Amino acid sequence: MKTIEVKTGRPYNIYIEHGIIKNAGKFVRDVSKAVRAVIISDSNVAPIYADIVENSLKENGFETSMFVFEAGEERKRLATIAKMYEHFFEHSITRTDIIVALGGGVTGDMAGFAAASYLRGIDFVQIPTSLLSQVDSSVGGKTGVDLPTGKNLVGAFWQPNVVLIDPDTLDTLPQKFFNDGMGEVIKYGCIRSKSLFERLERENAKDIIDDIIYECISIKRDVVENDERDTGERAILNFGHTFGHALEKLHNYSGITHGEAVAVGALTLTKITEEKNITANGVSEKISTLLKKYNMPTETEFSLTDIVKATKGDKKSSGKSLNFIFIRDIGECFINKIENDKIPEFFGIG
Repeated sequence: MKTIEVKTGRPYNIYIEHGIIKNAGKFVRDVSKAVRAVIISDSNVAPIYADIVENSLKENGFETSMFVFEAGEERKRLATIAKMYEHFFEHSITRTDIIVALGGGVTGDMAGFAAASYLRGIDFVQIPTSLLSQVDSSVGGKTGVDLPTGKNLVGAFWQPNVVLIDPDTLDTLPQKFFNDGMGEVIKYGCIRSKSLFERLERENAKDIIDDIIYECISIKRDVVENDERDTGERAILNFGHTFGHALEKLHNYSGITHGEAVAVGALTLTKITEEKNITANGVSEKISTLLKKYNMPTETEFSLTDIVKATKGDKKSSGKSLNFIFIRDIGECFINKIENDKIPEFFGIG
């Protein structure tokens, strides 16, 4: 078993081990004296893993209930959160009980936000089952939902009590969604780890998945500990996300996955910064080649003008400017603020 300690305002451990999901109840009991546990999952994950987690929770003395929502980013809405609140009330959930997020990034984001906001805060744990959630979204305490006007515009910082990562769950992940997670993995290589990027070039990700998960989480842990509330360095984790979120918005949060959108967003931006001599020559081609290796998209039908206009209202706005994450070279990045009225000029659009 690999253990990573996250030293945020409320410290917690991340455990990475094959088969750990079968013993989830023991690890939840180690961090909670709760009587009741609510498992929150979606219609794809629940049929595969919910009974396993529920049985383990019961074996460790928890009274359990389950809330299952229809899978999909389009369900990441306040309306779904309201239904979670109703479930909590109907099952007499108190501030001393616990929420168990079982699934991918959408599940973790919503379950975490419901936990953060119901009764002004209930403990929760993350059991991420997708590659994207294992390497990124389950760690760091960002929770939330989308609005029609933008992604993750409503949410809270709420750290989990523990994160349990079972790489075996990736065996039941459709190839499209494994590839989706690779969008975030490649992002980590771009911003902080040339060695990871080069290893992804040389080897097959599935053959080294344990190492990938550990390195990505370690990078995020270091950044989050320095900037838990996302007021500075943590912004670098948004490489590709400003354009990526815009693309998700343009697609009405359907037909393109988060990782795919981030991949196209990162490549689109890097081509521009390379043309402006901000990024070293050849970097965009390296990113494009690696994305293609993992069957990720490298282009979009939307114009640059469409994408830039769709960044309006992005949560990375700060006053009269918007943060963009640029890379100088693979493994080296920096934050660049562009004033809102100068964004069209920077990207050469009318």
